[in-house]
Formats: sequence, C-alpha cells, structure tokens
Amino acid sequence: MADVGVWYGQLPRFTRYWLTATVVASLMSRFSILPFHYVYLSRRLVLGEWEIWRCLTSLFVYPLTSSTGFHFLINCYFIIQYSGRLEKEFSRSPADYLYMQIVISAMAVIGGLIFNVSFLMDILVVAVTYVWCHLNKDVIVTFWFGSRFKAIYLPWILAGIELIFHGSVASLIGIFIGHLYYFLKFQYPQDLDGGNFLETPKILKRFAPDISGGMSGFGIPPGNRNNQAPSGGFTSNWGRGNILGR
Repeated sequence: MADVGVWYGQLPRFTRYWLTATVVASLMSRFSILPFHYVYLSRRLVLGEWEIWRCLTSLFVYPLTSSTGFHFLINCYFIIQYSGRLEKEFSRSPADYLYMQIVISAMAVIGGLIFNVSFLMDILVVAVTYVWCHLNKDVIVTFWFGSRFKAIYLPWILAGIELIFHGSVASLIGIFIGHLYYFLKFQYPQDLDGGNFLETPKILKRFAPDISGGMSGFGIPPGNRNNQAPSGGFTSNWGRGNILGR
C-alpha cells in the first residue's frame, strides 16, 4: 500500500485530481450514493428543466457495470499516461494546463449536448490524448501485436476502433475538440502569427502560479519541437490487446 501511495502522490497535481474525481464519482454512482438518474447529461433536462449540475457530473461519472468496467480501467490508464505526461510538459505553468482542462471540458459538454452523449469521459480522454499526440507527433507508440507507428495516428486508430466495434462517435468528438484546442493554442498564434485566444486568465495564474515563468517547452512552434523528439520516444503498452471502447 505504501508503494501505491507513493505512486499516487507522484502523479501531476491536476491529473491526480481528475483521476480521483472520476473514480470516486463513478463508484458513488455505481453504489447509488449518487443516484444514476441525476448524473447523466441530457439535452432535455439541462436546457428544458435547467438541471445544470448534469454538465459537471457527466464529466466525472462513468456508468460502471460488469460490461463497462474494463473500458473504464483503460480510460483511467489513458488519464494517467497521457494527461500525466501532458501536464508535465506544462510543468512551468500549471495554470495553463488547468485552463486547457476547463476549455476542453466546456467543449465536451457542448458536444455532448449536441450529439446526445450522456457521459463525457471518453470525449475528455481522447481530446487530451489528441493534444499530447500532436505535441509529440513523431514519437513512436506500440499498438496491437507489436505494430508501431507515430503518435499522431493514435487518436484516429482509437476512434476507428470505437466507431466500428461500438458505434460510438464520442472519440470523434474528442478528436475535434482536441484539434480545435491545439489549433487555437499552438498553431494559430505560433505558425500563423495570430492572436492567442486561449490565454490563461489571471485568476487561474493566482490559483496556480507559474514556476520560473512560462510554459515548459512550448515557446518553439510545434513543427520545430518535433525535430527534438528523442529517438524511440515513448512506448505505450495500451495496444497489447486493450481496446478503447465501451
């Protein structure tokens, strides 16, 4: 148990908060502490009955059953791996990472309302994974049966699997959200000399102050950063028989 406590304490702060809130809220819903019919996202109930809290609960509650438990664990693995690694890249400015999570969560709620997605964990996980993959696009990841490819293709492969085998568009929504954030945060201001529409509010900077100033490693346009990726890169164990799907 001590080893688990040490591992948990070493997770980046906001990744740890996200993982904890998701696990606790999902277990509370599973055991009816949080009534299931009060936590899912519903366009009719949010816009018609003004049950606004569903926009928050649907971000953290996942419907745990005997058939969805494995997928929930895979999503938790992705939070630990990709959110954790992405947050470390924001390590000098934790408020920037927190703001990214807020922006992606807000867009996930909008996407969930439009496409009637009741629980938003899949959207959030894929969106964050997409951002990490594009900031590390030349890193090689390992997928099923030892197949290897660049990280930039991973979100599309996951979305294809989920769409074909489970008929879900949640991963596609996550890809769109992740790309929109990546474009507005990195491509538009750095590659196209546009304005920074996603500048972190000062109130978040006061809540999570910069460490030595600035965002770690992101002063260089993404295209140039890729040339600095170490040979071999990060190898993911996710592809060894684990499917991101319901």
